[in-house]
Amino acid sequence: MLRLKTDRELAIMEENAAMVAELLVEVVLRATPGTTTGELDRWAERWIREAGAEPAFKGYRGFPATLCTSRNDEILHGIPSEKVHLEDGDLLSVDVGLHRQGYFADAALTVPVGSVSPQAESLMGATRGALRAAGEAVRIGGRISDLSHAMGGYVRQRGFHVVREFVGHGIGRELHEDPQIPNFGPPGQGPKLWEGLVMALEVMAKTDDEPVVIREDGWTAVTASGGLSAHYEEMVAVTADGPKVLTGNIWEAYCRRRM
Repeated sequence: MLRLKTDRELAIMEENAAMVAELLVEVVLRATPGTTTGELDRWAERWIREAGAEPAFKGYRGFPATLCTSRNDEILHGIPSEKVHLEDGDLLSVDVGLHRQGYFADAALTVPVGSVSPQAESLMGATRGALRAAGEAVRIGGRISDLSHAMGGYVRQRGFHVVREFVGHGIGRELHEDPQIPNFGPPGQGPKLWEGLVMALEVMAKTDDEPVVIREDGWTAVTASGGLSAHYEEMVAVTADGPKVLTGNIWEAYCRRRM
């Protein structure tokens, strides 16, 4: 069942989304060679609690950390560790959520650590572009699969492949609400988009077209071939004036701060 938000709820969720976007940028700016993913996780948890919120992921279904930190062939749900030191040339995906005033916020960003390969740059660009394409397809009366079709088509046209095993989702009082939003599919199917719906749109793309593998830790999803992966996520509300990206343009904010 779709849970449509009131203006009051949207106002709280927009505040939370701005917070999680700010946090995400601050975290990835600290992702430099030699830094451990465990350090990033500790810093993020402290930031969230000092801001008057709670980490959304820590303890969720048993997940042990505040951040998901996924490198290179790791698609998502990577567990931060003091043993994992970032290296020049890594692709790092950071996914983070928080809970405040009864509502959740969730966002993800993939960034280069130092200098990365041309393939890595192309993969990141294709994944970001697919997320933009999905956002542009958001309109009252449209269908969920219109967004899925936009994502999958954009990625495929650029020579990469979407992840089929994980999906975007609605968000609000629960971290994961209806609807589920796959990264692929034909248009014109699934639930209609209604004013007040808030979605965590996310695109996960990779260099191979093989099924995802889950590591022995029970969480970390990786590419079967060892190829690269990228993951971007933003919160989008369906409004009478069109799509509203509650998290803003996180990538642009990161690029401005990185200069």
